[in-house]
Amino acid sequence: MVLRFAGRLGIKAIFAANRLIPDLPETAQMELCPQGEGEADKRIVALARPGDLVLTRDLPLAEKLVEADITVIDDRGRVFTRENIRQLRSVRDFVVGLADNGLGIERIPSYGREDLTSLANSLDRELSKGIRNKKTSHGGTGARRNFNHEPQEPSQTE
Repeated sequence: MVLRFAGRLGIKAIFAANRLIPDLPETAQMELCPQGEGEADKRIVALARPGDLVLTRDLPLAEKLVEADITVIDDRGRVFTRENIRQLRSVRDFVVGLADNGLGIERIPSYGREDLTSLANSLDRELSKGIRNKKTSHGGTGARRNFNHEPQEPSQTE
């Protein structure tokens, strides 16, 4: 779905992971990250710029990105904001604490058609908003937001 949206809008989709994603089209970019805890997250934070859109279900990563003015949605279409991310992170941390102490709680049900529809709607809305904002800020030239920026190496100060 992400690749279809990117192709339709002419924007680059960048995937960051510690293993290759097979069969990505040439319009997509793969950022192969070192093995290890949080390495892909570090690369995403280093690459993301205000105006980009990141898709993740990782709440600690989403919180860092939202604080950096990056648009973030999860795979169920929920848009993370400064207003909701702290509460969601607090609930997540509480649930992780329960699990760490042997107390399991009911997990989110399996991914279904409603989730996929919600994701599609959120992608469409947020990408369209980004393109409209870029057109407005550039006098209607048709330029897009940073959705298609070239990745940059993290600076030595990061």
